Parts: sequence; structure tokens; C-alpha cells
Amino acid sequence: MPKEKPLVLTEESEVLQLYPRPPILTSLDVAWHGVSFGYMCQPAYEVPEVSTPRWHSIGIFTHGDRIIHAQRKLDGRLQRDAVAGGDIVIAPVNVSQGVAWDAEGDFIILGIEPDVFASAIDESAEAKDVELLPHFATPDPLIYQIGLALKGVLENNPTNSRLYAETMINALSVHLMQHYSTRKPILQEYKDGLSKYKFKKVIDYINAHLEQDLSLTELAALVQMSPHYFSHLFKQSIGMTPHQYVIRCRVEHAKNLLLLRDLSIAEVAYKVGFANQSHLNRHFKRLLGVTPKQILS
Repeated sequence: MPKEKPLVLTEESEVLQLYPRPPILTSLDVAWHGVSFGYMCQPAYEVPEVSTPRWHSIGIFTHGDRIIHAQRKLDGRLQRDAVAGGDIVIAPVNVSQGVAWDAEGDFIILGIEPDVFASAIDESAEAKDVELLPHFATPDPLIYQIGLALKGVLENNPTNSRLYAETMINALSVHLMQHYSTRKPILQEYKDGLSKYKFKKVIDYINAHLEQDLSLTELAALVQMSPHYFSHLFKQSIGMTPHQYVIRCRVEHAKNLLLLRDLSIAEVAYKVGFANQSHLNRHFKRLLGVTPKQILS
């Protein structure tokens, strides 16, 4: 009999339909550039062999210390994996994977488009320049924590989450290049941060667009840098990440608007780019030590 070819998937919905239960969380309704995220809990099951030209696929297992056994076929190789929480599996773009597992467990499926992955360090790099290698189940604490961080932002603040999500994906991409690719990248070291002109250009842009769902790629492009080096130099310039700076600016702007007493707290939260009043309250109290209501009293 002829060997069956792997199913070729190009849409997030096609990936999710492989499983018997719907996902608990997905990134389908948020504008994360070049990234697909799904968190699910599935019973013992078997997924047919599939591949995708659209994403590098990272499986991140979150079911704790107990072992789930899986019979996995990856890039034509068969292996019986003993999978624990904190393990990851890597299936690069166009590499086939099929798996059957023997117990219920929860996990994250993360997809990164090859162009986004390749340009994390070098904005001019092309997907063909960076080759990610397939890996059976192996522990990786950093990737595990990044997966949980992305899950957390989808649970708590999916609106206006692009900057945080893209920062996490950029850190993940650099880590994957360093540890799971054919060539380890050479990371340049800079000590002086952004130039005054570039720093002012970014700061002015952030303050003019605070209410928008800002993107790391968008900010880096302003100064013609890769997301990795932009993030690195921005933090050197001001002592915090772009995401942390944006949150601080939103809180300061919210405080000034509240003192004018023209808008409700909920209206202020929306106007400065927070998802809702609760999200504003949390960051307001963390950064200023008081709640918005206390500012008004």
C-alpha cells in the first residue's frame, strides 16, 4: 500500500480541529503578529501525521510532574516519549509530526511564522537563513515560563497585549536560535543604549499612540532595528522594557486625566489603552501605591 502523506495545515482552525475537545484559550481574536497560540486539555488520543508550511510549532506541556507516555513520529523518526510538565517538542516548518498519548493532559501549542522567527535578531534576515531543528520531548524551563506568560496575558488582558506577547515571542525566538538551530547566532553587545534622536523618536511615538495596541515590531521599525536589539538598547536607555515603559506612561496619563475629573475611571482606562477598569486599577496601585478612586477622593 502507498504510504499516506502527512496532512498539510495552513489555518489555525485546522490545527484545533485535530483534537476532540475545543481549546480553553486561543490567540484567534487578538492581533499577535506572526504568532498562533492555543492552550487546551485533551484526553488520551491520537493525532494523525501533519505538517505546516506556515509555522514553526512548539508544544509546551503544562500537566505537572506526572508522566504521560506518547508514541511520537517526528520528521520520519519514531520515539516513545515520557512527557512531564515543563517539557517541549519542536516541529519546524514543513516537518511532519504525528502522536498518540495515553492519558489526559494540558498543553500549549505555539506557532511562530518563519519570517517573524528569522527577523528576531536581524531585521533583514529571511526564513531560509535560519534552520530550526526538530526535537522530541525535552525539558526547557525558559520556554515553559514564556508559554505560561503568554497563557497568563490571554487569561487576564488579551486586549492591547501585542507589545507584551511580541516581546515574549522575540525572547523565545532568540533562545530557539541559540539552542535548537543549525547555527548559533552571534549576538552583538551594545553598552550605550539608543541614540538620543532614536530614543526621542520612539518615546514621542509611544506617547502619541498610547491608546493603541502597540507592537514591538512597529516600535523597532521606527528606528530600523531588529526587535531583539531594539528591546536590548531601549532597556539600556531607560532601565525598563518597552512594555514596562508603555504601562508606566498609561498610568501617568490616566492619573492626569483623573485629576481633571472630566471622565469616569472606566472611560479613562479605555482612553489610555487599558483593557478595562480592573486592568487600570491593578497597574495604578502597583506603580503609584494608590487606587484611581483614592486619587479622586
